[in-house]
Amino acid sequence: MTPSYSPNPPTILWWGRFDKNYSRNRILRQLLEELGYKLIDFIPKSSAFGGLQAAFTRFGHVDAVWVPCFRQNDYKAARRYASKHNIPLFFDPLISAWDKAVFERKKFAEDSSKSQKLLKWEQSLFSTADLVIADTTLHAEFYTSRLKSPATGTVVIPVGAEEELFTNQPFPPDNSPIEVLFYGSFINLQGPETIVKAAALMPDIKFTLLGEGPLKKSCQALAEGHPSIHFEDWIDYNTLPDRIGKAQILLGIFGDSPKASRVIPNKVYQSLACGRPTITRYSEAYPRELHEARQGLYFVPPASPEALADKISELVTDTSGLKQHAQAAHELYTKYFSLSALKQDLELAVKKILS
Repeated sequence: MTPSYSPNPPTILWWGRFDKNYSRNRILRQLLEELGYKLIDFIPKSSAFGGLQAAFTRFGHVDAVWVPCFRQNDYKAARRYASKHNIPLFFDPLISAWDKAVFERKKFAEDSSKSQKLLKWEQSLFSTADLVIADTTLHAEFYTSRLKSPATGTVVIPVGAEEELFTNQPFPPDNSPIEVLFYGSFINLQGPETIVKAAALMPDIKFTLLGEGPLKKSCQALAEGHPSIHFEDWIDYNTLPDRIGKAQILLGIFGDSPKASRVIPNKVYQSLACGRPTITRYSEAYPRELHEARQGLYFVPPASPEALADKISELVTDTSGLKQHAQAAHELYTKYFSLSALKQDLELAVKKILS
């Protein structure tokens, strides 16, 4: 791989109508630049006509094309461009459009014609990438088994957290009331209604649900008559670590969909990086050692308010021990998900294609 001091670093063209500030994109872009790659952004006015716009755009020398997360609609044009210029294409989808439509949103049955049409379309994307990047081993297995991603060309790079922002936060004073915090977009995958139902079982503990999304109104309706359950509007992203630091316990996701079982959400990485004990649904997407750690990160069955309430009760029984749990949380992040570890994974993955 060309070292970072090279006067002519390899250039990767990031192609698609993507969000530069989305956490996954920001982290991978930062790491690629640290590894010595030059990034050029191409955000077409139309996904369908991206190839035509690119034909009239001067990029200079390009060594590879990168299609970032959620940009399946940009893939075909990017693939044609990469093939025309005989350069490899990297694909970091993060999610499957077919999986989301059929199993999460349940828009149509798995064996329906619409489902099969969407599946074949997405298979035509995954199967033609030179390198497919997954965020967990379970997602990688799903990509290869269902979406025809190349087995030897599919790698795992966890999402991680933006460490310059999500730093180890001071723990609240010992006499502070216990607060359990969830933040998110109130979608089925996150299972926010499970959180509200668990909170209703624990009237002496303050629960805060922060954010906006389609299930927020139903959660607010469930919370009526329970003064210990609070809702906060979304806040500036840069202030999120400080808000995490005001709570003693953080919550991950609790949905029971197949997709929910395959992901490690941003909020788990971020909460651990901030040094907060975190509870989330059981998933084999996590390294096996984390299931045996018993401190810092805790797993409960999905869609079970009772199990979630029991785990919270277990943690708050010994409030003096919460600081130890917080330290353990940060240590788990550092060992398994730090950007230095991700950087090594990314370097190896890209080096397979660009050597």
